[in-house]
Amino acid sequence: MTAIGFDPLLPWPVIATVALLALVVALWSWWRGLRGWALRGLAGLAAAAALAGPALETGIRETLSDILLLIDDRSASQSLPGRAAQVDAALARLESQALALPGTEIRRVTLGDDPDGSLLGTAITKALAAEPQTRVAGIIAVSDGLTHDPAMIPADAPAPVHLLLTGRPEDWDRRLVIEEAPAYGLIDQPISIRVRIEDQGRVPEAIASAPARLHISIDGEDLRSLDLPPDVSLDIPVVPRHAGQNVVSIGFDAPQADIPELTDRNNAAALQIQGVRDRLRVLLVSGEPHPGERTWRNLLKSDANLDLIHFTILRPPDKMDAVPVDEMSLIAFPTQELFLERIRDFDLIIFDRYRVRGILMPQYFDNIRRYVEEGGAVLVSAGPEMSTVESLNLSPLGTILPGRPTGRIYEEPYLPRLSPEGERHPVTAGLSGAPREGEASHWGRWLRMSQVIPEPGAQVVLTGAEGQPLLILDRVGKGRVAMLNSDQVWLWGRGFEGGGPQLELLRRIAHWSMKEPDLEEEALLADVAEGLAVTITRRSMSPEARPVRITRPDGQTDTVELAPAGPGRFTARWTAPGAGLYRMTDGEISRVMALGPAAPREFEETVASGDLLAPLAEKTRGAVLNLSQGIPDLRAVREGRQAHGKGISRNWIAITPRGATSTTGMTHRPLLPGWAWLVLVAGLALAGWLAEGRSLRLRRG
Repeated sequence: MTAIGFDPLLPWPVIATVALLALVVALWSWWRGLRGWALRGLAGLAAAAALAGPALETGIRETLSDILLLIDDRSASQSLPGRAAQVDAALARLESQALALPGTEIRRVTLGDDPDGSLLGTAITKALAAEPQTRVAGIIAVSDGLTHDPAMIPADAPAPVHLLLTGRPEDWDRRLVIEEAPAYGLIDQPISIRVRIEDQGRVPEAIASAPARLHISIDGEDLRSLDLPPDVSLDIPVVPRHAGQNVVSIGFDAPQADIPELTDRNNAAALQIQGVRDRLRVLLVSGEPHPGERTWRNLLKSDANLDLIHFTILRPPDKMDAVPVDEMSLIAFPTQELFLERIRDFDLIIFDRYRVRGILMPQYFDNIRRYVEEGGAVLVSAGPEMSTVESLNLSPLGTILPGRPTGRIYEEPYLPRLSPEGERHPVTAGLSGAPREGEASHWGRWLRMSQVIPEPGAQVVLTGAEGQPLLILDRVGKGRVAMLNSDQVWLWGRGFEGGGPQLELLRRIAHWSMKEPDLEEEALLADVAEGLAVTITRRSMSPEARPVRITRPDGQTDTVELAPAGPGRFTARWTAPGAGLYRMTDGEISRVMALGPAAPREFEETVASGDLLAPLAEKTRGAVLNLSQGIPDLRAVREGRQAHGKGISRNWIAITPRGATSTTGMTHRPLLPGWAWLVLVAGLALAGWLAEGRSLRLRRG
């Protein structure tokens, strides 16, 4: 390749001005009749050419191949019946035809699954950006056209864009649409989930007019069934039954027709609703003023989710007089209202160093006992009064207390320690600064405690003087009872001998009593990570854990062995084969977990459509064709001509050869050296001057 280039010494506007002046001078000289006007004009133009720096460029030009972009859509919606085979057949034929075209290369881009759905627009944009625009001869996407990033579809392309649609004209589908669903709900309070049945495609007439049988379940237990016609929104009331994750499953049976629907994967949805309590209510009854009373009050008042009602009995225990109890306060203690009429409004009742002195009648204690058996919670923080005749153990409440006092009181310093059960129980496991065997660190000492004998089945999680039970936890009926056999926990808060985790311990005791899911000693947990990886955790007071059996959405089962991961904890890692509703059980505890989105986005719309890519195809003279009508032939046409049409036997699509070239080995050599330009300009100017002088002499002669 040889061509003339320019390397100007001055800006182009200056060079143009010089050339224009040369022409003006030449024309003026011609108008005046001077014989050297042409030579003067050529001298000026030669000066302008010298300033432009003409050079001879020599190189080797190579013809570049054209690039055909093939978008291979392998997203989840392409796994529907028949579509994968259509894609394979179309790509195989197009590749063979493209390789038969002279000077054509193929760039194949595979579009896979993405959490955000099918990103066809992004794939086309990235493919175009990765290749030189002057070499792209065509873009062919083999897809169902269902993309979830329409904003990323380019507005134009340098070559024809064709979309070959998979699927069949008779395709149809029915799906469940979740229009509204809350992420949180109050326990035992109804919440509303709005659903709708939507039909897509060429729905058979018998199905279009038939309602769907809807099934609703919560945590795997069937709730109700009902009929819902298509395109009718329905609010379904659901009641969260417990704190933490409540899994609500909603689905309908696949409709029966001669031509089955495309998929039943969008016929159901699994929703995870967090059950929360509406401001826990706690009743704190302090039997007498003491240093630890303020500790309980500060702890409970600091929690914004707690409503605290606190009563303190100020009468000294050693005072004996004839003044009636109900005349010793400005405001009467509403015992009947609290312990008979509204006792079930409370989530926890705390007795802090309470003495039985006639303020609460036996029927009140008996009602508290029933309240616990029906699901309530009582926490007893006991001092020396537990070992006296005024002990709560001697009231009707004593039948549910987890420990029986012996009457002995330890008045000596001792170190609170975790028992073997306490190392596994979530209430005490992992407390900061816990004493460990072989280590010098320990919590601060306490100075007093009562001796009790734990009831069978109760869990001793802290021990005190002489290894006696210090903190006992127990379940009674549907409720829970906790018993702290010392009033010295406040010493930790004061930093006595280094102190201890006072607030954390009391907070855990209170929240375990109120059935906080994170503090359940027997629990089966599932932590879902990216890519459907699940970490299974079993919390148990037993030294061993059974294998976990996992039931898949299709009914198949997997067995997962758990490995010890610390005291009372056993874990395993498992990867689910796909999204859906799974049930885990170890024979004692069952749990339902929902993996993936409530309804997979890839299956929100399943009937193939070219509406989103049609504007781009039309603008680039491309086409949107159905593969069900046959695989089109591939041709080459000149740029600017229509790139699709109907042949004798089948449709055809085309690419436009670009004719791109690449130049290598380029050399740059000035057309004339500088001295030659100077001689040329001076010679022309001198010749013009001589011609003009001769003309003047002839006129004078």
